[in-house]
Amino acid sequence: MADKHEPKITVAAENRKARFNYAIEDTIEAGIALTGTEVKSVRGGKSTIAESYADSRNGEIWLINANIPEYLQANRFNHEPKRPRKLLLHRKQINKLMGAVEREGMTLIPLKLYFNERGRAKLLLAVAKGKKLHDKRESEKKRDWGREKGRLLRARG
Repeated sequence: MADKHEPKITVAAENRKARFNYAIEDTIEAGIALTGTEVKSVRGGKSTIAESYADSRNGEIWLINANIPEYLQANRFNHEPKRPRKLLLHRKQINKLMGAVEREGMTLIPLKLYFNERGRAKLLLAVAKGKKLHDKRESEKKRDWGREKGRLLRARG
């Protein structure tokens, strides 16, 4: 019989290189303030968050440099593709994130842009620290060894 069903989450954009370039300390789910044409464009699946980051301005957290292309059917009511977008967080969460960025030298990196089961646009935001070159090499070695180990185990039987 069916157990608890998985929540239906539709991933619109993912930052796949973030886990390689940054050491992820903590993640937090944030809402994102989008206009109507932005929502339609994100549902189309052509948005990118690879070069984007989050920053604090005037006591709020903003998503900077995320590319949500224009919605072709919107004509003159279209949006600006790389405009800063406000992230919707509680005051306590904002203070925690701003403290981590200012005191500990962390940065806020978006990992995933998705629609939750209620159809709301959400952003998985990570508090991360940049990896040095030797750390990147180490994680690449671990990944390669994991692949090789899997191949050897499959070949054995």
